[in-house]
Amino acid sequence: MFKGFTHTVINVSEAELNVRYGGNGPPVLLLHGHPRTHVTWSKVAPELAKSFTVVCPDLRGFGRSSKPADRPDHAGSSKRAKAKDCIELMSQLGFEQFALVGHDRGSYTAYRAALDYPERITCLAVLDCIPILEALSRCNEIFARQWYHWFFFAQPEKPERAILADPDKWYGGQPESMGDEEYVEFRRAIHDPETVHGMIEDYRAGLYIDKQHELQDRQLGRMIKCPTLCLWSKFDDLEDIYGDVLGIWRSWAPDVTGKAIGSGHHMAEEAPEEVTAELRDFLLKRT
Repeated sequence: MFKGFTHTVINVSEAELNVRYGGNGPPVLLLHGHPRTHVTWSKVAPELAKSFTVVCPDLRGFGRSSKPADRPDHAGSSKRAKAKDCIELMSQLGFEQFALVGHDRGSYTAYRAALDYPERITCLAVLDCIPILEALSRCNEIFARQWYHWFFFAQPEKPERAILADPDKWYGGQPESMGDEEYVEFRRAIHDPETVHGMIEDYRAGLYIDKQHELQDRQLGRMIKCPTLCLWSKFDDLEDIYGDVLGIWRSWAPDVTGKAIGSGHHMAEEAPEEVTAELRDFLLKRT
């Protein structure tokens, strides 16, 4: 995996991050989603590295990165805390400004960084995501059926117990689409009780402190100022649930463009060529 990339651990002020980086050119930070690790980008990152310096960390709480201490308000797993990690990581690598790409749960950290550190983010790409506040405000019976896990994962203890009873059955995943090495790394993560807890804490933070941060954004009229790309999976459910995905994003990021990708949810694994092409075209025009 990641031929030519450096694999290391980088300490930031509040976390220890497992990171791969490589390539040459303008910097791009890629953030994975749940229940993946940074290796979900293994087919995309080397191609982007032909034109960019690509950085792929495990988010705190996920993969081989450190796990934050539990707090009643879940602040250690908040997207604000994870965005701060990302900013400090890129500073340590010598990048004061950079492009930022996030998939699924990683998208929430990505747009939080764009909101909290607008001077640092040159452009933003969010994959299979709308803001948490927008999702909750549109919560209906379809959302409850298809995204019930948001509310189950918010419960104490029971989600971890259910997942760890049979992580492979709960999460699925196939080496055929992920790659053999990638599948081994994925299984290592989902079988580790501390990592499963860290991933579930990300959801608990989403329904509590992250939601509060987004309410504050709305009250203060804060918007994402940089050019933004939104991609979503044609064969997943984002468009079925929300309809006009770009219309929702325009109230947060006025300079947004995007389209559906012909894949299921884990698009970097299932449609890496199309994802790479869309990201490269967007990034080359804006970095």
